[in-house]
Amino acid sequence: MGSMSTQFLKNKVVFIMGATGTGKSRLSIDLATNFPAEIINSDKIQMYRGLDIVTNKITNLERQRVPHHLLGEFDPDSDFTARDFCYHALEAIEKIIRSGRIPIIVGGSNSFIEALVEDPDFKFKSQYDCCFIWLDVSLPVLHSFVSKRVDQMVDAGIVDEVRKLFIPGADYTRGIRRAIGVPEMDKYFRLKPEIDNETKEMLLGVVIEEIKVNTRILVHTQLTKIRRFRDELGWPLYRIDATCVFEKGGDEANHAWEEFVAKPSLAVVNEFLEEKKNGVVAAKTISSAFVNQHLEGLKV
Repeated sequence: MGSMSTQFLKNKVVFIMGATGTGKSRLSIDLATNFPAEIINSDKIQMYRGLDIVTNKITNLERQRVPHHLLGEFDPDSDFTARDFCYHALEAIEKIIRSGRIPIIVGGSNSFIEALVEDPDFKFKSQYDCCFIWLDVSLPVLHSFVSKRVDQMVDAGIVDEVRKLFIPGADYTRGIRRAIGVPEMDKYFRLKPEIDNETKEMLLGVVIEEIKVNTRILVHTQLTKIRRFRDELGWPLYRIDATCVFEKGGDEANHAWEEFVAKPSLAVVNEFLEEKKNGVVAAKTISSAFVNQHLEGLKV
């Protein structure tokens, strides 16, 4: 009976994970504007202040006044570790819960998420019920999208943004300089002033291509870790396939997002929050059936 009481007292935490570019931030806002919730960033590079274009931080407008924690809060030269994240995340979780709201942890740094959930020092699983949403997009479609996003970042001023941070001989293994887009530009910024413009443009093109390749490598690394959570660690992941959103444009893409991403995710979280017993297993069983029923007939 004591064990059952403990389950009743467990607080609930929602995780949104997925590879870079899959729409995690957008989904977190959808959830946080439908439930009383606050968002905790779990992207290790977005923890740091600065380089908003490079790190693709959600803008103030996009946040829709939803409180965010651990987003752009730390010194860009500091070395923010997984254990640092755990301490700060747990503090934020407790603060959010005390205010009567739901913590939604969002980001692509799966090593941080694994440390929080699995490290026995933090006793996370014994204190919290977890709902894991995995936002997935087919690889060919996602590769195309992240490549276009790099081009958009170039148009938005990524080169000048990184140039302001450039220091010859900088350590690219620490702090915000680890971000994809920063080390790649090192050679470009070292070009001598007398180099002609054509050569500069050619080298910049090489740098941009390298950023795209490294971003695609990151996508594969992230997916490998997420599958490991499911297959080896047994985490009950709800996989939401957002591929059709990225295959469309404009209003059609927005409609597809509402039908195939937002609605089923809201259904999963609603069922999870209503579940009174051990939410991890029970909610997975109920929600999976609920979502499958919801999606039937919506496929295009």
